[in-house]
Amino acid sequence: MNRTRVVIVGAGIIGAACARELAVAGFDVLVLDRAGAAAATTSHGEGNILVSDKGPGPELELAQLSRRLWPEVLASLAERPPSASERGAMGGMDDVDAVEWDPKGGLVVATTPEGAEALLPFAAAQRAAGVRAETLDDDALTAAEPFLTERRTAAVYYPDDAQVQPAGAATALLADALRAGARLRTGREVHGAVTRGGRLTAVRTADGPVEADVFVNAAGPWSGEVARRLGVPLDVRPRRGEVLVTTPLPPTVFHKVYDADYVGAVGSGAGDLQTSAVVESTRAGSVLLGSSRRRVGFDDRLRPEVLSAVAAKALKLFPSLAGVHVMRAYGGFRPYVPDHLPVIGADPRLAGLWHATGHEGAGIGLSVGTALLLRELLTGGATAIDASPFRVDRPAVLGDALGLSTTTEEGS
Repeated sequence: MNRTRVVIVGAGIIGAACARELAVAGFDVLVLDRAGAAAATTSHGEGNILVSDKGPGPELELAQLSRRLWPEVLASLAERPPSASERGAMGGMDDVDAVEWDPKGGLVVATTPEGAEALLPFAAAQRAAGVRAETLDDDALTAAEPFLTERRTAAVYYPDDAQVQPAGAATALLADALRAGARLRTGREVHGAVTRGGRLTAVRTADGPVEADVFVNAAGPWSGEVARRLGVPLDVRPRRGEVLVTTPLPPTVFHKVYDADYVGAVGSGAGDLQTSAVVESTRAGSVLLGSSRRRVGFDDRLRPEVLSAVAAKALKLFPSLAGVHVMRAYGGFRPYVPDHLPVIGADPRLAGLWHATGHEGAGIGLSVGTALLLRELLTGGATAIDASPFRVDRPAVLGDALGLSTTTEEGS
C-alpha cells in the first residue's frame, strides 16, 4: 500500500476528487482549506458535466475521460455507503442521492444564420473526435424543448451532457475520501513554504507547519495566490460569473440548453463582460439562468447590469420565462488560465509541489478525470490520456516566471 503523505490545499470539487482518488489508492491524505468544504467556487457553480462546449483537443479528451468515469465513481460510492451518522449529517441522504446525477443531455441552439454557420462545423469536428452530436430538425427540437423560441436556425443535441448538484457532489467525494482514511482540516490557510534542499517539506499555517511528502495546490481561483506564497508564481486568475435562480416551475426546460455563442464566450480571453444564454432546470424545479464572464479580481459584488444582461440573453431562448419570478442570484470565481487548459502535474521549480487547478467553469465535470491523471502521474504509471498539454511549465502558466528563484524559508 502506498503511504506517501499528501497534503491537498483546497476542499472544492477538484480537491475532493483528488483526495478520494488518492485515499482509495492508499495514500495518506490530508485536505486543508482556508474556509470549509465546497464553500467557495464549487458551491457557486451550476454543476455542469459537458462535452458539448469543447472543441477537439486536450480539454475535450479530459472531458470525455471524466464523462466515462463519473458513472463508475457513482457506482463506487454506492458500494461504500455512508454510516448512519454520516447519513444523518446529510439529511438522511446517501452520497449518490446528494450528487443528484442527471444525464439529461444538452442542446446547443443557434438563433441566427451566423450562429448556425459556426455551430454545424463545430459539431462535425466534435463527431470526428468521438463526441455524440446529433443535428435536430425543427420538429425534433420542438419535441425536445416545447417552450424554446421559434427563432432558431440550427440545433445540435449532445446526449452525454449531464448535471450534478455541485456542492453535493464535492461533499460526496470528500466523504468517500474520509471513509478511505483521508483527513480534513478546515479554517487552515496556507501562508508560506518550508523548504529543505530545494524541496517543499511543509506549508506554514497559523497553527504551525504541516509536513508531507507531496503537496497539491487545488485552491481554484486562489491557486495563483497559494503558488505565490509558496514562492513559485502561477498565472491562475479569478474570472467571475453570475447565475439567476427562478422560483420552482412546472416542467419547462428539459435539457441543458444554451445559445451557440456560449462556446465563444468560454474560449475568449477578454476581460470585459461577456454574456451568453444558458438555461437549465434543477431537480427542485428551479431554472438556472446564465451565464456571464468578466475579470474583476476578487470583487464579489453582484452587479444589476450584469444580471439584467444575463436575463435578457436567457429570454431570447425561452421567451415564456418573461413573467417568472427570480428568487435569488449568486456569483462565483472560476480559475482562469490564459490558454484555457487546466494545470495538472508537478511543478519543476519546487520539488514536492504539484498543481491541479485552472479548470475555469469546467471543474465539476473535469474533476474525476483530473484526479485520475494526478494519481497516475504521482505513481509514474501510464496515463489514461496524454497529460503533457496540462503540464505546469508551459508559457501560458509561467510566462517569464520559470526562471524566478523561490522566496521560501529554509528549515523544518
